[in-house]
Amino acid sequence: MESFSIRTLLLVLFITSATFSLEVAAQSCRPSGNSWGRKPPPGQCNQENDSDCCVQGKFYTTYKCSPSVSSNTKATLTLNSFQKGGDGGGPSKCDNQYHSDDTPVVALSTGWHSGGGRCHNNIVISANGRSVRAMVVDECDSTMGCDEDHDYQPPCRNNIVDASKAVWKALGVPEDNWGELDITWTDA
Repeated sequence: MESFSIRTLLLVLFITSATFSLEVAAQSCRPSGNSWGRKPPPGQCNQENDSDCCVQGKFYTTYKCSPSVSSNTKATLTLNSFQKGGDGGGPSKCDNQYHSDDTPVVALSTGWHSGGGRCHNNIVISANGRSVRAMVVDECDSTMGCDEDHDYQPPCRNNIVDASKAVWKALGVPEDNWGELDITWTDA
């Protein structure tokens, strides 16, 4: 009888601990605020690659953090042009340069960009039964948006890997399905 009680107690403690750990992990990246949408001046929001433009008066959630990075971090892959005149806006934050759409490069949400800590490092992106290495060259700003510096696009969500066309091609995604894709990634 005593061993049954100890087993029951241990099971309850294990379940409580696991539940608490999941709750802490889920709460570790909460929204940091909101940003008001402002209507872009005519012709000022580049909608290449079906990019969204800010909507006047809409609240956009902002984040200073991203989910924890693991060996299999879940994220959403989005499409971005890092070329001059592309929908990525100005030059990349890591090196103040533009990058060809034929080069596998990415921008990471603010928390994952880590204040530039991942600049010029490679990550491995997996989806569609394939993997590709891509260099981090930019931040997908999760803290601000809807202004000229952000090409009048909303703040990024906190789980975005914004990738060049080369990444999408390497993952074998048909062009008519480019836009958003569930992926996993890790540091290379």
